[in-house]
Amino acid sequence: MDKIPSEIMIRRKNRALLLVYPDNTKYEFSFEFLRVHSRSAEVKGHGSSQSTLQLNKENVMINEVKPVGNYAIKLIFDDGHNSGIYTWKYLNELGQNKNKYWQTYLDQVKASGYTPE
Repeated sequence: MDKIPSEIMIRRKNRALLLVYPDNTKYEFSFEFLRVHSRSAEVKGHGSSQSTLQLNKENVMINEVKPVGNYAIKLIFDDGHNSGIYTWKYLNELGQNKNKYWQTYLDQVKASGYTPE
């Protein structure tokens, strides 16, 4: 059974989404982290070799969090991205691997030669 958060809070000032679970586990994700780790076809493509590195997402905001049944949430970002579904299972995976996933992303950004404006 996937852990389901008892609270979901958007922290606009910090650009972060906080998930609080009944067992007091807390995961806080920056909006940028969630945007670049979307499982949508726009980000991941339709196969493992088709993913697209998401750049220039440092200031992205989440406008809305919508429930999707009892198994997920849909995040509506201010850059128009709204097709990613974040299941409870995936959010738990992100929470448990946040530092590793973030470092991998930063390494990919650096390798691309991108520098934020």
